[in-house]
This record gives sequence, structure tokens and C-alpha cells, in this order.
Amino acid sequence: MTFRREETVQIPESDLEGMSVDTLAVRAGQLRTDQLEHSDAIFPTSSFVYGSAAQAAARFGGEEPGNIYSRFTNPTVQAFEGRIAAMEGGERAVATASGMAAILSTCISLLKSGDHVICSRGVFGTTNVLFQKYLARFGVETTFVSLTNYEEWQQAIRPETRMLFLETPSNPLCEVADLAELSRLAKASDALLVVDNCFCTPVLQRPLELGADIVIHSATKYLDGQGRCVGGVVVGSEKLMEEVYGFLRSAGPTMSPFNAWVFHKGLETLPIRMRAHCDNALELALWLEQQNAVESVYYAGLQSHPQHELAKKQQKGFGGVLSFRVKGGRDEAWRFIDATRMISITANLGDVKTTITHPATTTHGRLSPEDKDHAGITENLIRLSVGIEDVEDLKTDLMRGFDALGS
Repeated sequence: MTFRREETVQIPESDLEGMSVDTLAVRAGQLRTDQLEHSDAIFPTSSFVYGSAAQAAARFGGEEPGNIYSRFTNPTVQAFEGRIAAMEGGERAVATASGMAAILSTCISLLKSGDHVICSRGVFGTTNVLFQKYLARFGVETTFVSLTNYEEWQQAIRPETRMLFLETPSNPLCEVADLAELSRLAKASDALLVVDNCFCTPVLQRPLELGADIVIHSATKYLDGQGRCVGGVVVGSEKLMEEVYGFLRSAGPTMSPFNAWVFHKGLETLPIRMRAHCDNALELALWLEQQNAVESVYYAGLQSHPQHELAKKQQKGFGGVLSFRVKGGRDEAWRFIDATRMISITANLGDVKTTITHPATTTHGRLSPEDKDHAGITENLIRLSVGIEDVEDLKTDLMRGFDALGS
């Protein structure tokens, strides 16, 4: 039997109004066909069939709603978009092929030559490269500032400033920005506040409620949670997302139906996973602070963290990512990493499996020495994305690293 778009049933969002993020993660964006399947269907098709030539013309002309071509209309992708939009408290979401595609789509659709962006230094290394190298070729200039120095943000604002872009907590030093303060600065200068919410997810932080205009995710990370697929998503108002969607329809950095289905299912367990990540990360951060070979630990859940109180106020948890500096340099950091046996040596994060990486030569390896210095990416810095394994087993594996350092 074939299924047409009009034969699918979307659970009304009004029925979910006022429900918690935990419930929205399971019930929002749920789509059923006339078979009334309990688990969400997947629509792995490139195109859709019309009942007549007139209907095809009406679909293409925008006179009749419905699916046309999976580059920009697919029920599975729409279901994922509906769920993450509800969880973030946004009017609409647009899913993309990767997290970087989400950032690119946002910038290309909402910026033009001559516009100015202010970006925090503490962003993913490839985000830095996108702004500094590629967008600059098309006349978009970017000024990089300290995430937590609001005077720098204020001083960087120009008449042509159109966007303030940041990650909070930052990658990999876990600095926390005051979103309400940055929202005030953005609105005063008629600029958009764009927040990468990858580290916290809507379970721990909802930037739109704190004044952000747009939220971006690499769905590859916590939204999936099991390292299976690559994808991204942008969330915001209907007006802004229509612009992003227009670029996606024309340029095609599209999420596949299969990946959308994986992410859609991954969201169902996101609240439970995030709590487990937070619990393990906090315990490991406290433990790492006690190790003789550790110079410093960066995690907002620690009372020693300079933005600890802000994080408590702004977030519902401190996340699963932390970083620390071992005594020494690159040799010591690599020796520590190589001595682990269970923890995965990979640059991905947000997985149920704990991962470990050396930011200076992986995630931030393409930055210039000066940019690394400004961002605090030193040769002795190690980043952990803490999974949901037994925390005592994680300590045992990390002790192999300390033993390799002779501590």
C-alpha cells in the first residue's frame, strides 16, 4: 500500500501545550500514517507522487500544502523538526546535513556582503574557520571577542553589526556566557543573537527563553547520543526560519530521512541521558581536581569555575563535557591519552561512550597559534566528553593516564 502525505496524522501541538521537555522529547513531532503505527514511520524516498498534473502544479506553486521532493519536504525530517522546535520553545526548526551546515545556512540566509558579525573566541575550531576564512571571502567581516568580557562585545558593535554568535558553555574550556546580557546588547544594536546550544541541549538550557533569536545544534552530538549519524538543526521564529528554509531548498544542505529518523528517536531518551552525563561529569571533575598531575579543571559544575553561579541560574545542569590541563606539554597530554584503554580516542562528543581528545591538534588544530592562544587552547589541554558508563570504571581507565605520567 502507498501512503500519501494527507494520509499521515500529526498529533496536534495544542495537545502538548504546557508539557515538560521530558514529555515533548517523546511525544512532540509524532507522525502516524493510516496504519497507526506506534513507532514513527520513516519515508526514505526522493520524490512524491501526485494524484494529477493539476495537483503537482498546485504543490509546486505553493497553492496546496504537501510533499514535493525530499531535498526540502519529507515527513520524517518534518517530524524531527517539529520535535526539536517544541523542545527548544521555537516556532519552527530547519534540519540540515550537519552542524556546520546549520551554521552556514543561518549565516548565508541572514547575512549579506558588508555585514559584521561578533563571535566569541571559544567556539568549535571549524566555526572559527568558517567565519574567518570563508564568509570573509563574501564580504562578511567577523570580530572575535572574549565570551565573558561584555565590554569587548559592546566595544565591537558597529552600525553594520547584524549577528552575535556564541557557544555556551564554550568548547572546550566550558566558559558560560550571560545570555540575557548578550540579548540586551544584540537588541540594542538591532542584531541577531545566535546561540550554539550543543553542549547543553534544550534539556539543560533554552536560549530562546533567555533572549536568543536563533538556536543551533550539531544533532550529531547529544541529540543522537550514540554516534550514528551526522546532522544539524536551526530553531527560531517562523520569519527567520523561512529565510533559512529558502536557502536550504535552493542550495540543498539537506538532512536525509534516515538520519532524521535516527535523531527523532534519539530525542526520546535525551533527558535521561543528559542527567547521566551530568552526574558522571561532575564526579569526574571533582576527582580530577584532586590529582597531582592536573594543573586545572574546566567544568561549570565546580565551585572553582568563575561562572559557576551563572551556570546554576541559567542551566538546569552542567553538561557532560569537561577539560583539564596536565602538567607538561603535548608529549604529556598525548602520553596520557594513549594510556587509556576503554575510553575512545575521538574528537566527537555527546556520545553515551566517553571520548577523549587533544583539542590543539584535533578540533582546534586548524587555528593559528595566535588564535589558539586567545582561545586558551594549550598543548597540555585534554577534553573529555563524559559518557554514561560506570563512573568508577572511567576513573580506573583515566588512572592509566596518570600512571603513564608517573603520578
